Amino acid sequence: MDIRPADIRRVECLDGLRGLAALWVLFGHLVILTGFRLPVLSKPDLGVDLFILLSGFLMVFQYRLRAGAEDWRAPGTWAAFWARRFFRLAPLFYVALAAALLAGPALYADRVAIDSFLGQPLQPRERYADASLANIAAHASFVFGLLPDYAFRTPLPDWSLGLEMQFYAAFPFLVLLARRIGWVPAALVAAGAALGLAVIAHRLGLDFPMPAFLPLKLHLFLCGMLIAADPGPGRGRIGVHLVVAMLLAVMPVGGDHDLLHIVVREALVLGFFALVHLRSLGAVDRVARLLGGKLFHWLGELSYGAYLIHLLILYPVAAGVTARFGAGLGAAGRFALTGAIVVPATYVLAYVTYRLVELPGQRLGKAVIARVAGDRVRARQTLPEEIAAP
Repeated sequence: MDIRPADIRRVECLDGLRGLAALWVLFGHLVILTGFRLPVLSKPDLGVDLFILLSGFLMVFQYRLRAGAEDWRAPGTWAAFWARRFFRLAPLFYVALAAALLAGPALYADRVAIDSFLGQPLQPRERYADASLANIAAHASFVFGLLPDYAFRTPLPDWSLGLEMQFYAAFPFLVLLARRIGWVPAALVAAGAALGLAVIAHRLGLDFPMPAFLPLKLHLFLCGMLIAADPGPGRGRIGVHLVVAMLLAVMPVGGDHDLLHIVVREALVLGFFALVHLRSLGAVDRVARLLGGKLFHWLGELSYGAYLIHLLILYPVAAGVTARFGAGLGAAGRFALTGAIVVPATYVLAYVTYRLVELPGQRLGKAVIARVAGDRVRARQTLPEEIAAP
């Protein structure tokens, strides 16, 4: 894939893959909370892994598109990058966080009812009902992913957002390392450093209830980055990127590492690589075009909202179905009925928040970045020439 701004500005399969990742997480939680059993789909953590892979890819893809217009050696470029990502995630997160904290006690009661019925261990109350200033501050500042006691402490699946923000903080430095030594050596160095930090954290007793600490998942971000990175001259070099990405995907940190998880992660890396780089194969091209179609486009656009919001709807609905029908409906029936209510309700609410929260938040971010950039230019223009020159 030769990425040039004049040639390509989007990878069409990304829309569909983002949408499928959100559905994977939703259905995984739906399975867990109704007692139904489905292979692979019952593992929502693998859906999050797909999100991580796509995020790593997208950041490098956008970096390459902007490379001719941005100086990544300048801190101002880093600040603009961080601002764009903050305004992409924060507005809806803050709205969902407020709702989750207000509804926390009721959601905890719903979860207790579900787990009691299914014979599952009860969740700790503070996981749902901690409205302390410390918990609010940790989440509002996005540092919660670095703190084991707060990394998994709301009713939202937000641990991955803390992880994502850590990746954004590290990304400019990963780019600078790759520019200096090359993408593959940089990925190997970063993965090795992350593994070392993960081991040190474990030995210090910093055990995270979810892999919200970047060193636990950096290897999957690096997989996506390698798929998007410029391999340099020579057609065989992109194959080296694939081999290294598949090796990184099986690093023994950050989640379950049974045979199913290993096979699925390898399949995700290989499949995504094919969709990006092997479009000349007819079957691959057809799948890529399908994933870029209108339906999948909207699934992708609404994926963040669906991911963030769905548990706020799923808990009370699953608890209500369980209370109303109990064992008389059966696991398959509870799964079908709960899903028939939760899935459309989630996407309706995701669409509403996309229009009313996400898009205005992104526009605000662009305005802030433009204002700051304009102020910087005007300030430079008022300086004496010998001072204003770079």
